[in-house]
Amino acid sequence: MRLPVFSRPHAFLAAAGFLLAEALAPSPTALAADPTPGDQAHGQVVHLFWKKEEIYDHNRQTVTLTGGARAQRGDMTVDADTLIGYLRPKKQAAGTSSTDESQKNGGSSDMELYRVEAFGHVHIYNLENQGWGDHGLYDVDRAVLLMTGKAMKFTTPRQLMTARDLVEYHPQTHTSIGWGEATVNTSDGKRITADVMQAVELSDAQKAANRASQAAGGEKAKSGNLDRAYGWGHVVIRTDRQTATGDRGVYLAGPELARLIGHVRVTQGQNQNNGSQAIVNMKTGVSHMLSGSSDPVQGLIVPNEAGK
Repeated sequence: MRLPVFSRPHAFLAAAGFLLAEALAPSPTALAADPTPGDQAHGQVVHLFWKKEEIYDHNRQTVTLTGGARAQRGDMTVDADTLIGYLRPKKQAAGTSSTDESQKNGGSSDMELYRVEAFGHVHIYNLENQGWGDHGLYDVDRAVLLMTGKAMKFTTPRQLMTARDLVEYHPQTHTSIGWGEATVNTSDGKRITADVMQAVELSDAQKAANRASQAAGGEKAKSGNLDRAYGWGHVVIRTDRQTATGDRGVYLAGPELARLIGHVRVTQGQNQNNGSQAIVNMKTGVSHMLSGSSDPVQGLIVPNEAGK
């Protein structure tokens, strides 16, 4: 059984008015079985390990590893019950023939690995982040990971993303995208849900600056490594005091600010405000409601009862 072909979210996200950063990956990597691991013209080498059988299908140009297998590229590792590697002829350097390449590689087949498919107890991880699911797909060309299956989740330090249909992870840009009831839970008690969500972690430079600030006695970031989160469709942002909903929105973890657009509703206890747009300070609980061209701002304020 093969994983379905997943469509990328670019058209949908662009329609929502946000830019989605592309993960610009190195060019295709060489198969680890190639005795020239220094083939840096094709990026980092993918190393493959397995416990039982290696099955090579010449017609499909695949290699299947069973009994518990592993694929490693740089600090990224994919573990699963079964891995299927998809092969293709290597791109030849200008001015060289396939015979020249074969002799340079010790007579090995001029094939490279461009995709890894994982089945059963899939665990994908690097030095900071981890993902779990029933099925996984690693696009070597673009360095993109796709996860599907039951109890699917992706964790970063102090942050957890879950989704019903698909989690897509771009390790080079530290970006994860959840499809279908996507949820991000932060360590400081915030919960963000949407039909489609893109969570962007802090950059390496931002993380280093935060560590330096903490070492100097500064305050530790409450939301961990989360920088911002975009949501499309039935966006809900919850704290222990407030709930804000809208058709789409963005949450900035540093200043703890959220902007929501479309059928916005902000509730705190029994109090409620409605409008077309809102800027919500999740730290102070102060919301700025904005009306649209025809929709006025509406509110319901429930007075405190005597003695409470």
